[in-house]
Amino acid sequence: MTASLTTDPLADPTTQADYMGFVGVTTASSSIMKVFPLWADILGLPTRTLIGHDLPMDATPAQYRAMVEQIRDDPHHRGALVTTHKMNVYAAASELFDELDPFAVSCAEISSISKRGPLLSGRAKDPITVDLALNDFLPGDHFARTGAEIVILGAGGSGTALSWALAERVDAPARITVTARSQEKLDHLREVHRQHGSREGLIDYVVTATPSEADAVVAAAPPGSVIANATGLGKDRPGSPLTDAVVFPEDAYAWEFNYRGSLEFLHQARAQEAARSLHVVDGWRYFIHGWSQVVADVFELDLTPDTVERLAEAAESVR
Repeated sequence: MTASLTTDPLADPTTQADYMGFVGVTTASSSIMKVFPLWADILGLPTRTLIGHDLPMDATPAQYRAMVEQIRDDPHHRGALVTTHKMNVYAAASELFDELDPFAVSCAEISSISKRGPLLSGRAKDPITVDLALNDFLPGDHFARTGAEIVILGAGGSGTALSWALAERVDAPARITVTARSQEKLDHLREVHRQHGSREGLIDYVVTATPSEADAVVAAAPPGSVIANATGLGKDRPGSPLTDAVVFPEDAYAWEFNYRGSLEFLHQARAQEAARSLHVVDGWRYFIHGWSQVVADVFELDLTPDTVERLAEAAESVR
């Protein structure tokens, strides 16, 4: 399935215009489809066309390989951002890439596909983008000043990136807790952190087989802690990693990584916003940073903070 703003070069082989790709599940409903042409004008990109490559959640390795080969072999395809399928693209097609950055290799995921001359490059930009998004709402000395912790619900690509970025911060939380429904995902994450050299004892890995178990982890976090939904639930799939009975810590930052979808986690946090003095944050700025970093990678641009704010203002105008 393909979603496009203009003529689809995948459907019309006579089209000779360059374009960028977007690998996801329901790409047509993403705000980027309206935002990208505005950004192209601001940045002076060689194309205003963005094509969605929609793959099902249970896509086969052959489907991922075919998609990567299509990007590689089409001279008009400039590169792509990968969302939900980051780890699966790496698992199925990493050997098709000529270059992989260290985070892509360590975390076994690819979020940015770009071309450098004849070379196909795969990068994982999430550690940069998630840290930029965190800095947008969290005071720089928050953890040192409050002794707060962070609970990351989900050990997939976004959860891995956030835990990696937090371990790098000068102002690191007192403790990082990462949850997942299976021990296998946590074992993989533990190995990623071991290779990265994360401080021993900083990160706890907790299996939460049910949402009620995740509720207990959240409730045990100290005041001021960051509770992040990095599971993907509430976007491409409905649901939340928590139940409606969850009790957020006082003065916590409830961070929903998603900005679109059913957003059950966001609604759960907003229901307690006044009573628990919560700071509720959606995924809009994460979306801005995630896309701007990959667009810069694909088109070999250097972004200044002022340019990013111009992009954010343009995106807000069509939100």
